[in-house]
Amino acid sequence: MKKPVLYYVYDPMCSWCWGYRPTWQTLQEKLKTRVEIQYRLGGLAPDSDAPMPDEMQTFLQQTWHKISQQLGTEFNFDFWSRCRPRRSTYPACRAVIIAREYDKEQAMYLAIQQAYYLQAKNPSELDTLADIAATIGLDKAQFKEQLTSHDIEQKLTDEIAAARKLPIQGFPSLVLATDDEQVPIALDYHHWQTSYDSIISHLQNKTSALL
Repeated sequence: MKKPVLYYVYDPMCSWCWGYRPTWQTLQEKLKTRVEIQYRLGGLAPDSDAPMPDEMQTFLQQTWHKISQQLGTEFNFDFWSRCRPRRSTYPACRAVIIAREYDKEQAMYLAIQQAYYLQAKNPSELDTLADIAATIGLDKAQFKEQLTSHDIEQKLTDEIAAARKLPIQGFPSLVLATDDEQVPIALDYHHWQTSYDSIISHLQNKTSALL
């Protein structure tokens, strides 16, 4: 049997992904010898130059407050007065794909989250993403060229299509893939142990079935 794969399906501008981050980091560490962990971009919101509608802004601010209250996650609400919000996360997704090619996916993912949620910067803007890329050691000019290239656009399109074939309900999502099945794993935003126990139990059952 091949080593099982745990897919983490996310969007770099997903606020629940930001809330889940501490728990996910611990879960990854506990599982790193048991499964192969692969990141997959799900693509939350397509490209748009239109200002975010007031109702959506209100909804997202309420979501930030909810996550903060439930999980203790830090948010900088100055974003909503300093920036011109757009409902567009695909640019940030492309930035992650570029960073992945330089083995910097995790660094880019975290840097986007920190810029968005802590520094009140807008990762929907290409210039913001280019500045972020520079902070993780990527060439700014080359990055900006790649960000609008057909190659990166196609890679994002293909990855979103693949992610949507997985049994996911939203972002973040965990899917355990073995030789013959893909199993959605319930997330517990407070405790890594819940998902860990579910994954280990499933792997043990698969092993027993092969004996």
